[in-house]
Parts: sequence; structure tokens; C-alpha cells
Amino acid sequence: MLRIFTQSILKPKTIFLVDGLGAFATASILFIVQWRFQEYFGMPWEVLSLLFMIAFIFAVYSISCFLFLNKNWRIFLNAIITANLLYCCLTTGLGIYYYSTLSIVGLTYFLAEIAVIAGLVYIEFQTLKIDNQK
Repeated sequence: MLRIFTQSILKPKTIFLVDGLGAFATASILFIVQWRFQEYFGMPWEVLSLLFMIAFIFAVYSISCFLFLNKNWRIFLNAIITANLLYCCLTTGLGIYYYSTLSIVGLTYFLAEIAVIAGLVYIEFQTLKIDNQK
């Protein structure tokens, strides 16, 4: 089972695609929330704008890596791992700072987003680890 998982999901190009699509999904959700449902989340518009821009940049980066990288992908994967961890830290910090204004929906969304990104970072680490064992 692990072998099937590692052969399909843990390929570097696949990881960049998954990361890019996830970042694009995050940016899309934040864009929609920012313009239509901000009052239901409780996070200020400016903060949602910042998080949207960061997620969009991550999406462009990861999709670009998926499309154009063939060699030396490790440094680029390390960069997105670091960026994803910093994004989780930023989101956690903002969640703590704006806790009193966040709704249950907003808190749930940001906690789920952190959990998904942390899971993705774990898979990205596994990709590096498995590649190093070859």
C-alpha cells in the first residue's frame, strides 16, 4: 500500500501540482469570502486580502514548478515547505490575534486550512525523505 502511495502521490511533479491546486483553492475561497462573506468569518478585509495574495503567489510558484522543473527540484520543494510552514504560523498568529472577532465558521475554516497545509507539508517531507533513500 505504501509503495503505491509513494509511486503515485510522492512524485515531485505531483507534489507541486497538488500544492499548487491547493494554494489556488485557498486563494479562491479567500477571494470569495473577502468579497461576499467577510462578515460571516470575522476576519478583517485587509487580512483576508493579504492571505489571498500569499496563497495566489504560492499557487503560481507551485504550478510553475510543476510545469517547468525537471532537475534540482529539491531546493524548490524545500522553499515551498518553508513557505507553507510560515503561512501556517501567520494564519495561527492572525487567528489568535483576531480570535475575539472570528466566528465559529471563520475559526473552523482557518483551523481546517492549517490542518490541511500541515498534512501537505508532511507529505512533502516524505517526498524528500524517500528521494534521499534512492
